[in-house]
Amino acid sequence: MVWDGPRLAVSLLSVLPSWGSADGRVSRETAAAAMAWAPAVGLALGAAAAAVLLGADRLLRAGPLLTSVLAVSTLALLTRGLHLDGLADFADGLGGGKTATEALDIMRRSDIGPFGVATLVLTLLVQVAALAQVQDRGAAGAVGSTASAGHGGAALVTATVAGRLAITWACRRGVPAARPHGLGALVAGTLPAAVPAVLTVVVLGLAALCGRLLAAPSGGWLLPTGIAAGLAVSLALTGHAVRRLGGITGDVLGALTEIATAVCLIVTAA
Repeated sequence: MVWDGPRLAVSLLSVLPSWGSADGRVSRETAAAAMAWAPAVGLALGAAAAAVLLGADRLLRAGPLLTSVLAVSTLALLTRGLHLDGLADFADGLGGGKTATEALDIMRRSDIGPFGVATLVLTLLVQVAALAQVQDRGAAGAVGSTASAGHGGAALVTATVAGRLAITWACRRGVPAARPHGLGALVAGTLPAAVPAVLTVVVLGLAALCGRLLAAPSGGWLLPTGIAAGLAVSLALTGHAVRRLGGITGDVLGALTEIATAVCLIVTAA
């Protein structure tokens, strides 16, 4: 069915209940469609978090730091922390210099080690600090206007879309799965490279337009540059995962999401 892909994307990437076929199985075709829809899910998640950001700013008169914490927390709640859990597991798996088999075994465990805790905390701090800087600098430079708050919301939406676009790129053909089972095995190599490429062009164009309409700092190029930087880092990390683990897993996809989001916010705050 035409809506199977979007429904699966929403269930895999958000807090909404999981969905599958009557027998609990999901076809590779449906999984491919879901990964193509991942950026759209990121857009919806980012819009919800941006609404919290702007609401806290305008209704509660909260400062940039508190509004940023609330917005990033909203993203964690809307995703059940799955991407954050994947980031921590990925860091634990690769942090100890283990073999691929040992690293995958570590990533499969439910506990979090020191590498995972440190990576998780630092990544969240970077996301909050970068977003707070966007809000704070905008407020100082556009007193009495809506441009500053709008730029903060736009930066957050842009980053969440970039994070999910990183997933789409990681599921292109030529990128194998690290395990024969699990989410990575279901989605790995399901998309032609043209799909993420076309989606990236569309997202970059919309980000540039958004930057100009909102009178964001540095004109229309800052938001697209953030997306490009986030994707560049995620592609490098995907290659590293393939070399060290033999391919991608669900944890790798979660790590790509959070890191691409953080990098995009860093560039936007620069």
